[in-house]
Amino acid sequence: MMMKRFLLPLVLVSFLHTNLEAQVKSDSFFKPAFIKAKMEKVAGWQINEFEKGRNRWPKWDWTNGAFYTGVMELATISNTKTYHDFLIKIGTANNWNTGPRRFFGDDYCVAQTYSQLYLIYKKPEMIAKFKPLADSIVAKQHNESLEWKNSIQLREWAWCDALFMAPPALAYLTTATGDMKYLQKADQLWWKTTAFLFDSTENLYFRDGRYINQLEANGKKMFWARGNGWVMGGLVRMINNMPDSYANKEKFVQLFKKMSARIAALQQPDGTWHTALLDPESYQSKETSGTGFYAYALAWGIRKGYLSYDDYFPVLQKAWVALVTSVHPDGKLGYVQKIGEKPGVVDYNSTEVYGPGAFLLTGTELMQLVDRKPVKRKSKKK
Repeated sequence: MMMKRFLLPLVLVSFLHTNLEAQVKSDSFFKPAFIKAKMEKVAGWQINEFEKGRNRWPKWDWTNGAFYTGVMELATISNTKTYHDFLIKIGTANNWNTGPRRFFGDDYCVAQTYSQLYLIYKKPEMIAKFKPLADSIVAKQHNESLEWKNSIQLREWAWCDALFMAPPALAYLTTATGDMKYLQKADQLWWKTTAFLFDSTENLYFRDGRYINQLEANGKKMFWARGNGWVMGGLVRMINNMPDSYANKEKFVQLFKKMSARIAALQQPDGTWHTALLDPESYQSKETSGTGFYAYALAWGIRKGYLSYDDYFPVLQKAWVALVTSVHPDGKLGYVQKIGEKPGVVDYNSTEVYGPGAFLLTGTELMQLVDRKPVKRKSKKK
């Protein structure tokens, strides 16, 4: 009996791994029509949660802001106005305002979508409220230590999640207005956060100052999967708003490449990244929010020619299959770690609104990638 209990998990793991490999080899998962249909299913379920009043976070909240980034991308490949209409309805309900905590990066994540909508509809009210706040952020000195005390997060980008929420909001405003000062401030503050939280040995970010000296059960450093997913997603969205002539663009690209290589090497046999990047055995379940942001970044990197197709597409394939097979029949995305700041337990029924956001970002990039050949870039001489 004891032998049976020991063998069963091994047999199950072997079966799941074999099944994943079979699905990765199946072309059906990577046909544009399949990708789009799966995205629409996931988006439809989450939007329905809004319409039924079951979304428990304020419409300006970062949780929803991350979802809106995915809906905005889905809209670019959709033949319907449904997604823009949903986002405009959200913006109108918010009176095109950000959250109430003025310099708290999470509270202006939603402004990314406002600027993207402005670029399409050219309605001044879409960015009129965020622009004065952005001007205040630009004018602020930001000279405090990023140590996690005295509510520093309300004034500085002292946690790695902020790199998805805040810098792209400023970068998209530069694209919307043509004023480079917003992107330049985002650039400056990105590297301040990086100097404090980035581990150059592991090429990963600590979540915040409290975790720099914390270790996992196996004695390795604690790096949170979704936290680094936020960073990877933030890198994509920053670089997307940088003209080729922008002085620091290559610095961001090099960081993106370093992190991509490290993340790819940490992918688990189930195709995902577990919540503890360096201790996946302690948290053995799949996790789809961090995985979604990694897959988004890798797909974008391949499509843009920053990452080798041969090296990274197999990683992306396994991640996409893992994401798709985590979607419930009704469109709910499972295995999403709840709101947190460190590794934790996840299960099939776990979901949160930012998970579908990451799924939609990934699907949009993957659909564009499989629909056309990636850009080829010449390697720069060292």
